[in-house]
Amino acid sequence: MNEFDFIERIRKLASERGDAFGVVRGIGDDAAVLKSFAGSDVVVSTDLLVEDVDFQRHTAQPDLLGHKALAVSLSDIAAMGARPRWALLSVGVPEGIWNSGFMDEFYSGFFQLAKRYDVALVGGDVSRTGSKIVIDSILLGESAKAGAVFRSGAQPGDQIFVTGFLGDAAAGLRLIERGARLHQRTTTGSYSDSDVERDNHRLDPLLLRQLKPEPRVGWGLLLGEQQLATAMIDISDGLSSDLNHLCTESEVGAVIDAAAIPINPLVIELTGRRALDPLMLALHGGEDFEMLFTVAPTNVNKLPRRVDGVRVTRIGEVAPASDGVRVLEGSRTWTLEPGGWQHFKG
Repeated sequence: MNEFDFIERIRKLASERGDAFGVVRGIGDDAAVLKSFAGSDVVVSTDLLVEDVDFQRHTAQPDLLGHKALAVSLSDIAAMGARPRWALLSVGVPEGIWNSGFMDEFYSGFFQLAKRYDVALVGGDVSRTGSKIVIDSILLGESAKAGAVFRSGAQPGDQIFVTGFLGDAAAGLRLIERGARLHQRTTTGSYSDSDVERDNHRLDPLLLRQLKPEPRVGWGLLLGEQQLATAMIDISDGLSSDLNHLCTESEVGAVIDAAAIPINPLVIELTGRRALDPLMLALHGGEDFEMLFTVAPTNVNKLPRRVDGVRVTRIGEVAPASDGVRVLEGSRTWTLEPGGWQHFKG
């Protein structure tokens, strides 16, 4: 198979859904053609995943990696309060990977997630790399005119919320680094009853939070379309870093209640056995892809408790910029410095 045969195969897979929303011309020409809708803004995000920086080949199953390539971009669009519409995906792989079943499994995972959110793949590229896999995911979304939610709208007195649990993905990564792997079914399709297998099976939810994240598209749409969030960001680099990003853009400070931060009981149990601090994982661990957002006091009662089964938790309040970003933990208060992921640490 050469790259042109492969592109034709992907073109057929992308067109199986029939007429995708707003696509005049998808894969097959030098560029895609998309309809422009009056009263709408286009929201664009791009994400790069590089082997041995953002993932490890020996722990990232191809279909899960395809899922994650789209999930990280879906999370960005959700954080803008927009609806995801069109994707472009470029993949560079070594020749040995090209001649395996990797690409088919990778795109299978991508398309499964794309189908859930009616996202159309309208283009991309494929190339050969020397030794590492490189993935470039671009996603275009749609929001009502001037309706996108920015990081810069928070005001002192706004309440700070997060969706889901924090620290799950970081806990999953630590477990993977210590040798944990996703539980495997036996040839009969049933799970082994050994104590070791049962313990491994319990780790799966945390491992999947790292390997197969679920973007909070429903929450993003609700907060954007109902104009409930004054500012929003997805937690990709860690709460400490992303909250500081939001506060910097909004020119405000914040006070976070450590006791209010939602931490999965399973994380507390499993990391406690491994001498890991659940609070530090929740504060500084990245790739949870939960929504972090602020809401004016008058709109707090309009928030649903759950969207798509994912709960929301109030963790603090926006403060004046002069107060900085602080954590209240029992009787002491301390400054929350950015401690999440950075590609280049200066």
